[in-house]
Amino acid sequence: MNKTISDGTVRSVCPFDCPDTCGLSVTLEDGKITKITGDASHPVTRGAICNKVRHLNERVYHPERLLYPMRRVGPKGSLDFERITWEEAYGEITARMEKIILEHGAQAILPYSFYGNMGVLNAEGMDRRFFHRLGASQLDRTICNAAGAAGYAYTMGASMGIDPEDTVHTKLFLIWGCNLVSTNMHQTMLASEARKNGAVIIHIDVHRNRTSAWADRFIHLRPGTDAALALGMMHVIIRDGLADQSFLNQHAIGFDDLAAQASEYTPEYAESITGVPAAEIEELARLYGTASPSFIRIGNGLQHHDNGGMTVRTIACLPALTGQWGIRGGGAMKGNGWYSRLNARKIERPDLMPDPNVRTVSMNQLGDALLDPSNPVKMLFVYNSNPAVVAPDQNRVRDGLSRYDLFTVTHDLFLTDTCKYSDIVLPATSHFENLDLYTSYWHLYLQLHEPIMETMGECKSNFTLFKELALRLGFEREIFDISEEQMIREALDSDNNPLLSGITFEALKENSWMKAGGSQLPSVTAMIPTPSGKIELYSEKMRELGFSPVPVHTPLREPEKYPFLLMTGPNHSFINSTFANQERLQKLEKEPLLHMQLDDAAALGFQDGERVKVRNDRGEVEITLRVGRDVLPGVLVTQGLWWDDPSNGRQAVNALTPQRLADMGGGATFFSNRVEVVKLYKG
Repeated sequence: MNKTISDGTVRSVCPFDCPDTCGLSVTLEDGKITKITGDASHPVTRGAICNKVRHLNERVYHPERLLYPMRRVGPKGSLDFERITWEEAYGEITARMEKIILEHGAQAILPYSFYGNMGVLNAEGMDRRFFHRLGASQLDRTICNAAGAAGYAYTMGASMGIDPEDTVHTKLFLIWGCNLVSTNMHQTMLASEARKNGAVIIHIDVHRNRTSAWADRFIHLRPGTDAALALGMMHVIIRDGLADQSFLNQHAIGFDDLAAQASEYTPEYAESITGVPAAEIEELARLYGTASPSFIRIGNGLQHHDNGGMTVRTIACLPALTGQWGIRGGGAMKGNGWYSRLNARKIERPDLMPDPNVRTVSMNQLGDALLDPSNPVKMLFVYNSNPAVVAPDQNRVRDGLSRYDLFTVTHDLFLTDTCKYSDIVLPATSHFENLDLYTSYWHLYLQLHEPIMETMGECKSNFTLFKELALRLGFEREIFDISEEQMIREALDSDNNPLLSGITFEALKENSWMKAGGSQLPSVTAMIPTPSGKIELYSEKMRELGFSPVPVHTPLREPEKYPFLLMTGPNHSFINSTFANQERLQKLEKEPLLHMQLDDAAALGFQDGERVKVRNDRGEVEITLRVGRDVLPGVLVTQGLWWDDPSNGRQAVNALTPQRLADMGGGATFFSNRVEVVKLYKG
């Protein structure tokens, strides 16, 4: 730990599942973190960070932080644990693994993780290598952006958009399906800079929120109808001769097919689907067709529908239609992970799998997997995630976690709701204690993080945990007995990504961050990785897979048994369930709220501030009602994933959400969710 200090200020990186991946400046006194700010010299962070991370030391030194291994001694569903040693924990875990493999095969062991820590080594490094070598079932990690990433790739070839630093040149800024102010604050800063230079900012969403208030204009549409709005815009752009035929001829394929499809989506037809007035669609389309450069920031929310992949694919076609990819500050972005892609095969080692065809389990269908007697999961290993809160169809998930014959291990910083069902709980380090490599799925900088504090208690990183388990099981020392530095070098050894040329461990150690592509980033149109090498408005690959090869709107698949569509988006102070146990941030959010339209509330006899019950066939929750005009009739919104706290009336909302998969990429369908709201009678 060559960078731990007692007093002074050092650089760090924000590790959480957020596009911004901020550079941090951390002050320590007597070896303890006392202040956290944004690194003023970081090209994107520029000194500004969110309130969550500003108080990250409260999470690190939280009185409920786990500091040693524990074994459950009470019933599942309780938090009755006893302290044990790491030797005891390792002994029990490896003995269970060996017994399960002998009796049921290695695929009876299932890892469950996501990006509670976005460090490459601790999120998708040694853990993947370990479970590949073990022969465990594979986890399809598709809970967040999978549907949209798949849809975007059909159009553009990969998760690649414009460099966000170029968005300061934008003149028309469309924020589509994204509460940018709460979830991507530095893009908000760049958009504000563009606005000072004359840009107009328009927010398109199903919920009037912080971003709507900050934007110049808000367009309110029905959930799951975004593709119809985009096609309505295309109809007007093509009809009025605003398409850039020169750009399309040079850089795109399938314009005639797209035009034929868009001809059906008159503004009046699009209004009947979206609820956006035809005149407003006309105005938006003409503005988009004439403003230049224009930029679309595509958010995560709209992909969490049955039609989420096709929706994102459709919106991604718009910049090509008006030739925006050829103009600095023009284009779109869903994600930018393609620019800084690392050598995943070297660090994850899928070649170690005894059976490359071992079963794959969708993390969105964990409840079904745990309750399937035909191919039972006998061990669940949870890290970087809290499935008892974040996974859909939560009652089935918790029923599965409650199985007496399921052995569950959880590695975390806290006793989460998942720990209630765990047999062994292991203490995890914070990222401040780790050496790791960070990339962003928004900006283009890679960042090296060196540990800045001593390890607390008996905590171990994911890297160390899975390395030591591998060695305990007798796995090959030359593959597993390596250092963090060695794995970072392997990650950066990326022959298939010339944009990482010159980015080495030594260079990052000296510079802290380096930009993929450096100062000579090629234009997007020069490196489109689709099968044709062009922007695909018509996709032959989609046709072969049974999809419509051109964009189309498809209705949601949730049966209309219940009257309301429920959106369960993020709030301002949490990141999924992370931070939901911190008192300062709980006080800022106050309590979970259910937003309902004024006329709907009046028709049902509800009052603002009333406690109500929301229910469907999957479950029910009690929540406080917020009545107003922030949502459309027939739509409900609640924000944030709160930990269970019966004493304060807090319940995890994913008891209501479906396990159904989206149209593409195996994505989640959290928002294609119908419910009813009823009076909560006491007594």
